[in-house]
Amino acid sequence: MHPIDMMVTDYNCEYLGLSRLCLMESAGKSLAEEVGKIAVFTFSKPVKVAIFTGSGGNGGDGFVAARYLLNRGYDVDIYMLKDNIHSADAKTNLEILMNMKPRLSHLNIYNLKTLEDINNCEIAKSENSEFIIIDGLLGTGIKGKLQTNIRRAIEIINESEGIKISVDVPSGMDPLTGDVDDLAVIPDYTISFHKIKTGVRNADEEEVGGLVTADIGIPFEAEYFVNYGDFLRLKSRSPSSHKGNNGKLLVVGGNKDYSGAPAIAGMAAIGAGADLVYVAAPQKAAEAIKSTSPDLIVQSLDGDRLSISHADEILGMAGNVDAVLIGPGAGIDEDTSKLFNVLVAKIKKPIVLDADALKQVEINLIKNREDVILTPHISEFKSIFKVDGDLKLDMDSYDFNKVDENITEFQQITRQIKGSVIVKGQNDLILSKTRFRINRTGNAGMTVGGTGDALSGIATGLLSQNLNAFDSAALAAFINGLAGDEAFKEKGNGFSATDLVSYIGSVIKNGLC
Repeated sequence: MHPIDMMVTDYNCEYLGLSRLCLMESAGKSLAEEVGKIAVFTFSKPVKVAIFTGSGGNGGDGFVAARYLLNRGYDVDIYMLKDNIHSADAKTNLEILMNMKPRLSHLNIYNLKTLEDINNCEIAKSENSEFIIIDGLLGTGIKGKLQTNIRRAIEIINESEGIKISVDVPSGMDPLTGDVDDLAVIPDYTISFHKIKTGVRNADEEEVGGLVTADIGIPFEAEYFVNYGDFLRLKSRSPSSHKGNNGKLLVVGGNKDYSGAPAIAGMAAIGAGADLVYVAAPQKAAEAIKSTSPDLIVQSLDGDRLSISHADEILGMAGNVDAVLIGPGAGIDEDTSKLFNVLVAKIKKPIVLDADALKQVEINLIKNREDVILTPHISEFKSIFKVDGDLKLDMDSYDFNKVDENITEFQQITRQIKGSVIVKGQNDLILSKTRFRINRTGNAGMTVGGTGDALSGIATGLLSQNLNAFDSAALAAFINGLAGDEAFKEKGNGFSATDLVSYIGSVIKNGLC
């Protein structure tokens, strides 16, 4: 499992009512149980356990495990390399241990603040092999050189004669790739929670030892429902970035009768954080879009409709952006259809297809592209995938068989392409090959025209900021629904797509807090 996926899942448990503090309790208990099994298998008796902790959640798992191990009759020493603990849940579990005074259990807690402290700890000096070391020093995001104290602690762990157990990932190893830039703990066992990290699975056995996966009670729904944890996927914006560094995109749409759709999509993309939004539209639509917002950079194209004659001009614009949205407000026309098929064949940037593009683009032209998002409602879905029969998106049920059957039905259809599909409905279904997510935000007021254009604009805005197609699609559906829910609170069912767009920036800001 990708480390960011695990972090997202942990956070999303909160929104099912399962706190991360509960998850840490479950993880720590599972860790203690696995340590107990290993101790009995190796030593046939309780032995001393030394737990090395850092500032993150892995250390918190160790603090919880300490309580369970003490109750099982183990002596426990905790070696803290960091006293500025970042994880609030880890801090809570440390406070529980510190509140155990007068001390009635065999627990010692040491703050190893200096190299001298580390070099003089019992583990560094002991030649005894009858003890277990738990490595809870580092978690995710390990790159480059280690801090001196952490590096020395890892050396001492590796030099020791005891059984070494790493929590989730050996400290010093990149949890995504399995690479070690500097130095890593070489454990006898690695105990992962819920699912094994991608880097740990890919690493050689001598680097991670025996792999153990512990179930800590995370429900499937926390992994498959889109929720606030998914905001963790958004890249942090560099304080030194310049205009255009955080996403440039092009919206291709509109005709003489329809200018609102591309304007709404463009403004939604700006709300989603894109720096620059260009719109290519026929002349009358372009004039209307310019008057709608000075924030959009509008290119007027000759004529009343999008035409194959505009191909070179649009392709030139597409070459200077990070993502392209095709379709909003374009209308159905033979010449427009030719243009759209040329564009998807020649544009190499990530593409979102919406509205009238869904009805006119040949699916064979995009079937092998992973960087394409389709945003159909059910009738558009049936049209683009040539589906006959009474296909419905109907997952609002406690009946597992009904939900499973409905998702499987859509997966079998969308598997013919490599891109991502957002099937819009009461619950949005986001699909990509064998993967799926479900979005539950939104309300009945979102049947108003233009909310689908906002969705496609958000998705393109996220794509332009280097989020992959599947994650962009899932998060866009969530953000669009959240913004719609905020608009509903203000105006009830009488809100407009423009009202929805006005909330996009604030719901993202709140989600990132």
